[in-house]
Amino acid sequence: MRFKELGMPTLHGFSYSNYYNMPKHALLYKGVSFEEDLVYPSAQDYDKLSPALKVPSLTTDDGQHLSEASVLCEYIEDAYPDKPLLPTDPIARNKNRQLMRMTELYLELPNRRLLPFSFSNQPAPEPLVTEVIAVVDRGINSINALATFDPWVLGPKLTMADIYLFYVLTVAEMGNKITGIDLNARIPGLENWHATLAADPISQKVAADTEANREGFFVYIQSLR
Repeated sequence: MRFKELGMPTLHGFSYSNYYNMPKHALLYKGVSFEEDLVYPSAQDYDKLSPALKVPSLTTDDGQHLSEASVLCEYIEDAYPDKPLLPTDPIARNKNRQLMRMTELYLELPNRRLLPFSFSNQPAPEPLVTEVIAVVDRGINSINALATFDPWVLGPKLTMADIYLFYVLTVAEMGNKITGIDLNARIPGLENWHATLAADPISQKVAADTEANREGFFVYIQSLR
């Protein structure tokens, strides 16, 4: 399946990855038929799908290969415009992208630096924790400045920004256990919004697949040591 040339689109990666789950959720939301290929970055020839050896990657229905979660989300929106996840208005569309980028830069990536300590139950160095808190504070301020949670992140319609933030929070929550940051307390509307999206059948399917991949993911992590 991995290197097939034609057919329905194939999403490559593993369900324990929050980045994998962003385009997966978008595909499910749009009702696109697709295949999933369980693969880790160390797999032979994976660089043919993702030159930087990152998950996820996507083989399109005409055999082209794309990588980087944000690129896949943009491609899915362009290739499957039914049930749009981005507004058509240029300002609204780019405010959506702005929030997606800010949640990644100031919530996901700083907290990702704490994952090794979260997975190993080892204390993180205090200077690192201080650095992460400073960056996350910027993320909190950015979300509070941009998001409405009325009822979705940017207004009355579910958009790609909702999907992005939802899966960014899976990593942020792990980091929060180390930093002590309470995002729900500091971002009004976040808790209710998250509960609403978490109850959605698509979110629940993705969550079940993530849990099913937990053991396999940690076996993979152990194999790298």
